[in-house]
Amino acid sequence: MKITLNGESRETEARTLAELLAEIGLAEAKVATAVNEAFVAAPARATHALEAGDRIEVLAPMQGG
Repeated sequence: MKITLNGESRETEARTLAELLAEIGLAEAKVATAVNEAFVAAPARATHALEAGDRIEVLAPMQGG
């Protein structure tokens, strides 16, 4: 199915947000996620179903000062 990941169109076979994170190598990473501009907490990723056309944002924490 076609989704948008961090602003870029992408094809995926992932059916859940957790599967997508595993597909892109971030399964164990500490990241924040949102689907269609709605925050998805880490415990909900395994059950959060993806649909064609979804817009997913994955953000890693940044350090600085």
